[in-house]
Amino acid sequence: MALFNFSFQTDGERFYDITQQIKQFFDSDILPHFESKSGVLHLFLQHTSCALTISESYDPSAKIDLETFMKHLAPRNLSFIKHTMEGPDDSPSHMKSILLQHSLSLLVEKSKLFLGQWQGVYLCEFRDSPKKRNILLKFIPDKI
Repeated sequence: MALFNFSFQTDGERFYDITQQIKQFFDSDILPHFESKSGVLHLFLQHTSCALTISESYDPSAKIDLETFMKHLAPRNLSFIKHTMEGPDDSPSHMKSILLQHSLSLLVEKSKLFLGQWQGVYLCEFRDSPKKRNILLKFIPDKI
């Protein structure tokens, strides 16, 4: 079972739909290494100021609502915030990231990622400045 690194460049705080990039990376860089085309694909994000989630990807207004909701939950003007070493988005970015996930498991059947009709995989960036985000992927195939 090999470990693969998928990198994604962000350009500020928002939810990035990475579903198609993950599918393409899986098809071209991971699947050719395995005889079995069914199993579980694990994604692990190696950062503490962003997160992964699965949410609706059909209507763009759903993504905007989620971004607004996260800003509402962890605003930058909380009087108790002390951790601002990297700027005013520093502590709120960590607060937001713990509310979501740093890892996801996706089912794969006959080379296809199983997501619901309206579901998408999102990289949720909570920092203002551009960042290169690394996601480790590990495919665990079914036994043939």
